[in-house]
Amino acid sequence: MNISIVIPLLNEDESLTELYHWIAKVMQSNGFLYELIFIDDGSTDGSWRLIKDLSTKHPEVKAIRFLKNFGKSQALHAGFAMTQGDVVITMDADLQDNPEEIPDLYKMITQESYQLVSGWKKKRYDSVISKNLPSKLFNLAARKTSGVKLHDFNCGLKAYHKDVIKTIEVTGEMHRYIPVLAKNAGFSIIGEKVVLHQARKYGTTKFGAERFVRGFLDLITISFISKFGKRPMHLFGAWGALMLFVGFCFAAYLGIDKLFINPSGRLITQRPQFYISLTAMIIGTQLFLAGFLGELFLRSKKDGKNYIIKEVLK
Repeated sequence: MNISIVIPLLNEDESLTELYHWIAKVMQSNGFLYELIFIDDGSTDGSWRLIKDLSTKHPEVKAIRFLKNFGKSQALHAGFAMTQGDVVITMDADLQDNPEEIPDLYKMITQESYQLVSGWKKKRYDSVISKNLPSKLFNLAARKTSGVKLHDFNCGLKAYHKDVIKTIEVTGEMHRYIPVLAKNAGFSIIGEKVVLHQARKYGTTKFGAERFVRGFLDLITISFISKFGKRPMHLFGAWGALMLFVGFCFAAYLGIDKLFINPSGRLITQRPQFYISLTAMIIGTQLFLAGFLGELFLRSKKDGKNYIIKEVLK
């Protein structure tokens, strides 16, 4: 199997048939042995009916149907688990990603030794205010925070060596940061390719401006995981030790002052330093406990699966 194409979708029945024939034309003209895996993320239109029809007529079409909408990350997670190809291509189902890019992406993985290649929609046909500008700001922040020098983290058109997608786990809403997850897992040969972006032909986008808010929150999460995901005690323990040190310093000052300097002065509990000391020590203890709990959590294996499959077509 040369290529596995993974396509998550939600209510894209107008574009599916056209997308399949476009992909099939590209695959056949290049002589690829391939499989096409659709992941229906809880569609309420006729998407699944069309997918079943395509699967009946074309054996290379496989599919997974979720019981409800679980999100793109979970769709990719399920699709990755099903792939058999040496190279895995992901793309969106709305016809904005161009299947003609697949042969070049495949060559970059197989001939140029890239482990991951991300598409870059340099020229976009989206709204400047609602998508282009927020996307540029988001990508700038992602580059600075993660250290992965990509221009377009959100581009759905990507190519992976099979080892990458079988190693990483795409959980929560981390599909935007698969290159970062790959880098953290040791796959550092990451490339970028300018790809054609096409205006949406059917329907409307399923993502609103709120995705950028969630994206920035996920960026904070993955930044933390990148640095301290395998050693949470190094973060929480350091801050905990600092807070305990501050608390003990104030406590020592109060004790020395009361015993030797000003025994007849105010009660210790009437002085603000007492409450600073108490608060600092409580916070320090809580931070230490957070670090211990994080270390214990790491000892248990966690599967990224957080979805329910209703039907599978193989």
